[in-house]
Amino acid sequence: MNELDNNMRLTSQRQVILEELKKVKSHPTANEVYDMVRKRLPRIGLGTVYRNLDLLAEKGIINKLEVGGEQKRFDGDTSPHYHIRCVKCNQVEDIFIERAKGLEKSAASSCKYKILDHHVQFSGICCKCLPET
Repeated sequence: MNELDNNMRLTSQRQVILEELKKVKSHPTANEVYDMVRKRLPRIGLGTVYRNLDLLAEKGIINKLEVGGEQKRFDGDTSPHYHIRCVKCNQVEDIFIERAKGLEKSAASSCKYKILDHHVQFSGICCKCLPET
């Protein structure tokens, strides 16, 4: 077994969950990750997948997205980037644009917090859901 850091071992189950999540760009829900992982580990339980996704997110190895009040979704890409969600089908995609650095400075000047990071989610209608014109 590999170690991800001093506090967490990369068990075979975690390894498969991480590999499956990094294969996709769809930002799957925990249930969707479970369906993907079961193809390789048919005896894994849904609770095990949920716990491991939460642990991987807590350790910063993956991102947990809370978009639009829907089910939490997971992202294997931890590089700084934004997301867009279709308001009709709830599809979530990455948007790689320059991060708004002035936003953190502006937020810091309007509160008594030390700003560490920010997350922006755009909402729109994806090309599949747009009515044909």
